Amino acid sequence: MKIQDIIFFIIFLSMLIKRDPRLAAGTGIIFLILSIPLFSFWIFFTAERLTWYAASFFLLSIIFSTAELMGDKSKK
Repeated sequence: MKIQDIIFFIIFLSMLIKRDPRLAAGTGIIFLILSIPLFSFWIFFTAERLTWYAASFFLLSIIFSTAELMGDKSKK
């Protein structure tokens, strides 16, 4: 396990605790922006990992948004 994986898990766990879909989506966008220069320098392994991490944050954001919508419907 590399240092980037450890940092990802720490950030991911903090997002799980925070439960904010906008913050999770923003973090995914930041990871995509960070991967762009790595692709241009041909550092494909790390850049590909960052895109997978971004996808996981987008999925987390979708799950949180869906949970909020389902929770709002059950209260009405």
